[in-house]
Amino acid sequence: MDITFAKPSHPSVGGLITLAAENAGLTVTAVQLDRKMRGALKRAMEAEKFTGKNGQLLVILAPAGLRADRVILVGVGKGKAFDSGTAERLGGHVLGKLKSLGMRHAALAADPISGSALEASDIAAHMAYGASLRGYQFDRYKTKRPKASTARLRKLTIMTSNPSKARSTYKPLAGIANGVFLTRNLVSEPANILFPAELADRAKALHDDKIKVEVLMPTKMRELGMGALLGVAQGSAHEPRMVVMQWQGAPSHADQTPIAFIGKGVTFDTGGISIKPSAGMEDMKWDMGGAGVVIGLMRALAQRKARTNAVGVVGLVENMPSGTAQRPGDIVTSMSGQTIEVLNTDAEGRLVLADALWYTQD
Repeated sequence: MDITFAKPSHPSVGGLITLAAENAGLTVTAVQLDRKMRGALKRAMEAEKFTGKNGQLLVILAPAGLRADRVILVGVGKGKAFDSGTAERLGGHVLGKLKSLGMRHAALAADPISGSALEASDIAAHMAYGASLRGYQFDRYKTKRPKASTARLRKLTIMTSNPSKARSTYKPLAGIANGVFLTRNLVSEPANILFPAELADRAKALHDDKIKVEVLMPTKMRELGMGALLGVAQGSAHEPRMVVMQWQGAPSHADQTPIAFIGKGVTFDTGGISIKPSAGMEDMKWDMGGAGVVIGLMRALAQRKARTNAVGVVGLVENMPSGTAQRPGDIVTSMSGQTIEVLNTDAEGRLVLADALWYTQD
């Protein structure tokens, strides 16, 4: 979906969305639309008892006097309560409605809301951000798609009196969204595709965001004494990795300790020899969610040009039962030099994080 910002106009195709605050009258665009529709908008509001409560929607099909397919009136609630978070949630709500209607093109008029501290450009940017997040889909592996999904929203135009300012406000928000999408993509991948080496390779793409990425291989981890992490990984045919990501957004403070984010990246967790019940085990592909969040966070920091120095470290393993897997009762030595008796091989996360945390602080 393409999100653009433009000056106000009346589109000739698709849907036209306008806003209304609760019991506060119509916005400038809504007044203009009602005039073109010869009062049909106000009559529809009365008939449907539309008051402008937050999230309330009124859809008018084939509006007279307009070339748009639909006019959608959206309630934003009380003007004083309409802040950036509300705008974002409302943007997602509107996007969901457009998807359910099977619309390909839509334009949203982001007019000032009486009583709100937000400028029109802020409303435009934050509603665009919410719509962007709601528009995410992961269907990479679907060979057959439901007919309802074929008519996807291709373009959403946010109309505001100052599109340049809205674009500028939206840019860092779009960077955050890109980080969110990266995380969503990673956690949605199946474990036969996203094993430790593949996840490390995906993290290397952060080079494009000017993030320094280093991947530690098993040989290096053995040299460093990461016996806790390596013990978890030894039952799998897939070798472990540790990925270190560094964002230098405040180079003048390079001498200060950076913020550190540590993520557990068990790309599939069977529990090992202490194997989990079969019911729900397919969900264990999500045991790398912590690592996925850290990787996505690093992209978000970089793309919003965060003025901070940050380090992200993720330990990547697969916890599998096999003839080489660690056993309950095994004793491993962590990077800190402390010995750990493994009573349950399904308690692998703390072993992975122990070495990742020690490496980070060391």
